[in-house]
Amino acid sequence: MVTEVSVLVLFALPLLNHKQPNIFATISAKIGSIEDNRLGGWYGYRASKAALNMFLKTAAIEYSRRSKQTAIVMLHPGTTDTRLSEPFQRGVPPEKLFPVEKTVDLLTHVLEQVTVDDNGSFFSWDGGRLPW
Repeated sequence: MVTEVSVLVLFALPLLNHKQPNIFATISAKIGSIEDNRLGGWYGYRASKAALNMFLKTAAIEYSRRSKQTAIVMLHPGTTDTRLSEPFQRGVPPEKLFPVEKTVDLLTHVLEQVTVDDNGSFFSWDGGRLPW
């Protein structure tokens, strides 16, 4: 996954390098936060999300020099009711298990608040900033 994102980010530079502010957003996960890891486990998934987050944080630094009107941000969607999350939904409180449509609305609202100054930030579905 990181390889596909790296190619996209590198090849997107000419498309994003213009005078109008723009956002390059990706879905990540809070589980990739090193500081927030209080439960352990899920080694492979945590490591892959941490790698994705590091790659995008690094790309954000590069874009701040080469595409000053671009904000690269990572988004944590919360637990969305999909087949992927189905096996892990048992411990999720009902008010924290979102239908896909609600997740889309929540993340759209977050993106509407993003500015170029947020470049390199990691946001949760509720607009809060997540620790790296």
